[in-house]
Amino acid sequence: MESVLAFPGRQYAGGQRRTDRIDLSLVIPAYNEARRLPQTLHRVAAWVGSLPWRIEVVVVDDGSADGTAIAAAAHPCGCGVIRLLHNSGKGAAVRAGILAARGRVVAFTDADLPYRMDSLEQAFETIERGAADVVFGGRDLHGSSMAVRRSARRNLASASFRMVTRLLVSRQVRDTQCGLKAFSHQAAQEIFPRVHTDGFAFDAEAILVARRLGLVADRVPVVLVNEAGSTVSLRRHAPQMLRDILRANLRHARGAGPKSAATPPYEVLRTAVVAEPMRRAA
Repeated sequence: MESVLAFPGRQYAGGQRRTDRIDLSLVIPAYNEARRLPQTLHRVAAWVGSLPWRIEVVVVDDGSADGTAIAAAAHPCGCGVIRLLHNSGKGAAVRAGILAARGRVVAFTDADLPYRMDSLEQAFETIERGAADVVFGGRDLHGSSMAVRRSARRNLASASFRMVTRLLVSRQVRDTQCGLKAFSHQAAQEIFPRVHTDGFAFDAEAILVARRLGLVADRVPVVLVNEAGSTVSLRRHAPQMLRDILRANLRHARGAGPKSAATPPYEVLRTAVVAEPMRRAA
């Protein structure tokens, strides 16, 4: 049986914004993930332990009915845990986590860790060296690949949705729904108070707001390694997603708009332990 890795670090009390002390915040939204989350956190802890950065990991439970937040808080890895008091949508969960994050770079990915983590490392390094304010994963980029099979129907639906978002959101960022994105702390604090979409189309609105703010964006290729846990069905969710994207276009037609997006009520079950960099041998 594999041992569970704990983050070797310290806990910064009081939820203070110590962005000088934390390099990267990784936000993981989760809904009814109590069974799968412990293994996900084990994998994240192993990844964190291999990096020379100070990292906090924050799980945001979107009002789950299966004890997701309790499972996250009980895990010895030291992740922070935020629990929304009501099921509010993936966009609401990501917004709550990102606005509470303390790192100089703030990123999010899905609870099933769908992409190889070296893409997130590349995104972090791009922002750290000042080459971009925001970095989006792109499954359509050269160098991206799929280590798991997707059905032809799902590929066709995704391609069709991308055509629509290219017209309504961005011609440069065609894959708005890739579940790996990173932001400088300042960019995150400018973007997400303006993102009103609580559902799955929040990514598209975040990209639209970043454009309206004139932020410098870059994209990184991703390798899809897991899609078993995806809860998005374009057949079921696409109509609402398209409505949300149209509303976002109207909302930001004349600029990025005010910081008026509401964060749903939540409670903090645990403040993140911040992983210290690995000690290198002399």
